[in-house]
Amino acid sequence: MRDERFSGVSCSMTRAMATLGSKWKPIIIHNINNRKIRFGQLNALIPLITRKVLTEQLKELEEDGILLRESFSELPPRVEYSLTAKGLALLPILNSVCEWNAQFEHTKTCSVGNTHQSTP
Repeated sequence: MRDERFSGVSCSMTRAMATLGSKWKPIIIHNINNRKIRFGQLNALIPLITRKVLTEQLKELEEDGILLRESFSELPPRVEYSLTAKGLALLPILNSVCEWNAQFEHTKTCSVGNTHQSTP
């Protein structure tokens, strides 16, 4: 029998993980951070992702209200991506994940603007 006290928490966690479910989405969000960035720049920052997968992940993040895609009517066409308020709210969470990893893996933290060597 399911414990109903935890059903709301489980449901909330399930929805959150569905939004951030791929390995690439948190990396994309972390790399965009507080700036506007073009597709090519983002692709260069994440060298292991294919252009096809990056395009799909950006589209899903936009559909989930985490990312804003702004296109400009220029030649050549220009598109910039930035985080919405919902996306910006994820940054402290992702920085906490980086700090957690650094604590247990003895690596550098990956929080933007505050990179330091962790202590054993």
